[in-house]
Amino acid sequence: MYTRLLKSCDRMHPRAWDFIQLMRLDKPIGIYLLLWPTLWALWVAADGVPSAKNLFIFVAGVILMRAAGCVINDYADRDFDGHVKRTQARPLASGKVQPREALLLFCLLVAASFVLVLLTNAATIWLSFGGLALAATYPFMKRYTFYPQVVLGAAFSWGMPMAFTAETGSVPPEAWLLYIANLLWTVAYDTYYAMADRDDDLKIGVKSTAILFGDADRLIIATLQGLALVCLLLAGARFELGVYFHLGLLVAAGCFAWEYQKTRNRKPMACFNAFLHNHWAGLAIFIGLVLDYALRT
Repeated sequence: MYTRLLKSCDRMHPRAWDFIQLMRLDKPIGIYLLLWPTLWALWVAADGVPSAKNLFIFVAGVILMRAAGCVINDYADRDFDGHVKRTQARPLASGKVQPREALLLFCLLVAASFVLVLLTNAATIWLSFGGLALAATYPFMKRYTFYPQVVLGAAFSWGMPMAFTAETGSVPPEAWLLYIANLLWTVAYDTYYAMADRDDDLKIGVKSTAILFGDADRLIIATLQGLALVCLLLAGARFELGVYFHLGLLVAAGCFAWEYQKTRNRKPMACFNAFLHNHWAGLAIFIGLVLDYALRT
């Protein structure tokens, strides 16, 4: 239904679907993976009762910045995507959208996001510049380093300290446990994503953790996921979170175990499905947090 609604925009404007695809609004998995950890931080920062204003700002900001990240990513990869089977039909790679149009759209999305940030406070506004720098530079990292997933993890986690400053005006030291947990988790699931494209990336000379890790990829992913859970456990202790939060972590651990099992043959589609499956782990942790705060006596 969501996809049909978006496609209906194409009837209103003949090129609308091209720009929807460029922003990846037809594939909301990236929104989910960015949204859940941002909401973890917002709920913890607000002791389970975030303001309606901040909830709107961060949900809308996630959608806008994820779209902006996809646009600048495709702009950076416009000469590579045509050589990768999974991405060769993307609007920039196929010529349906011109590079200057993509850059203009990126600027508009960033500007809209900044308007939202202006509704918060000075600390959050200053932090937003760091988030923009990470989002803009990540797509180019795969040319120079085998760790673009680490930069993505830093970018995908940047909304977490911003959530704390928006709600409380500062970032307590224990909040960085949440940040580190999400960074580790992002590197793990984006390595699954990179494993799906590893053969094509090797041919065109693009770097990734999937290439760097080699045959140890699944073991390292499992280790990163385990370390992320440890950081979340430590954060839970510092923020005095209870049983429902820990049940959410248990469900997430089950998701990680399922992914490890399903990728044992390293087939590209299995790796891609493991990447998609991480949405459920993030959602489980968020539900655990919501219940933990809502059902406290």
